[in-house]
Amino acid sequence: MEAAVPMQAPMCLVENRNEELTVNQEALGILTSITNPVVVVAIVGLYRTGKSYLMNRLAGKNKGFSLGSTVQSHTKGIWMWCVPHPSLPDHTLVLLDTEGLGDVEKDDSQNDSWIFALAILLSSIFVYNSMGTINHQALEQMQYVTELTELIKVKSSPDAEGEEDSAEFVGFFPDFVWTVRDFTLELKLDGHPITPDEYLENALKLSKGKNPKVQMANLPRECIRKFFPKRKCFTFDRPTNDKSLLTHLEDVQESQLDPAFKDQADNFCSYIFSNAKPKALSGGIMVNGKRLGRLLETYVKMIYSGDIPCLENAVLTLAQAENSAAVQKAANHYVKQMVLKVDLRMDTLQDLINIHTDCEKEAISIFMKHSFKDDTQKFQMELVQILETKKNYFIQQNEEESTRYCQVKLDYLSQTLMESISQGIFSVPGGYKLYRKEREKITNSYHQVSTKGIKADEVLQKFLQSLAMTEESILKTDQALTDQEKTLKVEQANREAAEKEKKLLEQQQMEMQQKMEAQQQSYEENIKQLKRKMEEERIQILREQEVMLDHKLKEQKKLMEEGFYEKAEEIKRQIEKLQRNIKSAESKESSWWTSIVDTINSKFRSLLPGIRKCFGIGTRALGPSMS
Repeated sequence: MEAAVPMQAPMCLVENRNEELTVNQEALGILTSITNPVVVVAIVGLYRTGKSYLMNRLAGKNKGFSLGSTVQSHTKGIWMWCVPHPSLPDHTLVLLDTEGLGDVEKDDSQNDSWIFALAILLSSIFVYNSMGTINHQALEQMQYVTELTELIKVKSSPDAEGEEDSAEFVGFFPDFVWTVRDFTLELKLDGHPITPDEYLENALKLSKGKNPKVQMANLPRECIRKFFPKRKCFTFDRPTNDKSLLTHLEDVQESQLDPAFKDQADNFCSYIFSNAKPKALSGGIMVNGKRLGRLLETYVKMIYSGDIPCLENAVLTLAQAENSAAVQKAANHYVKQMVLKVDLRMDTLQDLINIHTDCEKEAISIFMKHSFKDDTQKFQMELVQILETKKNYFIQQNEEESTRYCQVKLDYLSQTLMESISQGIFSVPGGYKLYRKEREKITNSYHQVSTKGIKADEVLQKFLQSLAMTEESILKTDQALTDQEKTLKVEQANREAAEKEKKLLEQQQMEMQQKMEAQQQSYEENIKQLKRKMEEERIQILREQEVMLDHKLKEQKKLMEEGFYEKAEEIKRQIEKLQRNIKSAESKESSWWTSIVDTINSKFRSLLPGIRKCFGIGTRALGPSMS
């Protein structure tokens, strides 16, 4: 766990008191402090089936999660233990141990269903633990999986076809592992040895017949097959035949365990460490502890309010908070880098803009990395506005500091000149020539001053303008000059002033052009990075759709082989829908990208009025759209 002390022992994360689920804020604080990606392993099953022992093994400890030694369920609610992942650097392993399902002491089994559902929603690998064999009774006890579509919905509103199918749930659901404890059967089928995985798949075969009892028996099998395309099974011998040791398994030495059980437990842990993926949301959105904690809070809040948890809404709620934080993170990075790189008096505006461009690019990249589902670009526009404001602030600070510094220097350099003027030293024959020499001396000295900043020429020009009336007066009173010479001097002074004014105006126009070009660069950089992010998301969604399609095709083939032609036909509709989605995702029509740019272009115009009024300039600069 990054910047946090690894937990020495588990803590209750979701409390189950008086048949009501609440989030433990202390445990939540630990979870949300984890900024690394999390691999979440949740285990459920009937009480007193040894779930906690397996979780302790995953934590690399004998003790931790309460094992209990009586027929009462020890684990209430959901307990959490966060430990560094043993094989994935910079990842945290989050272990979730749930209270036993089917506790006879409970008055209401509804919370069992919610705990089952939460374990699925939070985990990246879901372990179902049972005793004995995978038989009809064991599958009946998996009734909770049949309730998932009643407890959870994927979308806030149904699609055009009016319903959700299992493929949409698969995008949110974890991989599935069934662990069978105290397994005493021989792994054989029709006289041939089989693997635990083959044993599970055989147990999940559907029974034929339209009898209601047969259909009810098939229901959990169908749900497991639909919701969990990636399945794994482990069978375990008894840990030891010494009954006295079984009641205190946490104190049993490795040497006292049955060698076969020890190997099976090691294989289970090895599989979890190697195959459990970091938790991710649909679209490949990486989940860290902070995001997982926010999702948990959202789910529990929905359950408490009596609503059916909607996965789409939960992700959008998370996105709102995360995107707002992403804007702040990007803006803070921009300010930090600008403070480090921008001198108080940059030589030119372009130097400052170049630094701004680099820092802005980094800030946009940070926002893109930490934001997701900003479909309307609301938060991106917020960042654009913030960075534009911050940029203008740095420009203003530079201008003010340059003005202040230059004014101080000119005040110092012109001190002798101003004293001479006030003392009338130039009001003598030849005084104008003397004055011009002194003024030129000040100008030359001023030009020698380094790091005057952006306003150097403007401050000098204003200083010279402030002397114009005094200079004219000195010229008129200079008796050594003829009227013709005075006229020429006036013309020369006016010409010089006009040239300086023109030069200053050209500089101001150049700076205005530089500011407009900076806004255009900002626009193009935002569009460029947005395009890259959307293309990555499109590829990820396409990949997920193809995985779902592969699962559906395999399930359809299996149903056909088992003789369930009607059920295979039902899956055909889902396959066709997925194929349409894939075809749409694969489409590379330029109008798709152009329409998005067209939509957000007006937003950029209002925020960045300096950008050119034709978005085609920006889009052409980025190359062909999505093709």
